[in-house]
Amino acid sequence: MEAAVEGEIERVGLALGAEVAAAFGPRDEAALSLMARDGAGAPVGGLLGASHWRWLYVRQLWVAPEARGTGVGRALMERAEAIARARGCAGAYLDTFSPDAARFYAAMGYAEAGRIEGFPPGHARRYFAKRFES
Repeated sequence: MEAAVEGEIERVGLALGAEVAAAFGPRDEAALSLMARDGAGAPVGGLLGASHWRWLYVRQLWVAPEARGTGVGRALMERAEAIARARGCAGAYLDTFSPDAARFYAAMGYAEAGRIEGFPPGHARRYFAKRFES
């Protein structure tokens, strides 16, 4: 085995993507990005994610420390979920290392779907999912 050379990494991704699409259907990926701003226009929160296979993946949710507890995170998540529903998504999933974030997601109706203990060392990576009601 050796390191891949230029162009080979893309080839692996394209080959795997073709096999996955043949087995599971088209990914139909669409990016989603939201920004929350304060009265002066400064960013106080943001959400990055994507919808694929009729599910929303929340890749990153950030709320500025001074804006936590003010509803910014809830507003970002609710807006992302509304967009996902409009796209025909069946639900949303995400992961976190943070116990505080885990409590927040649980309060938003997300259920823990799995965890990896010791990732990162001394902590756990926790996976959450929420099915949207029809």
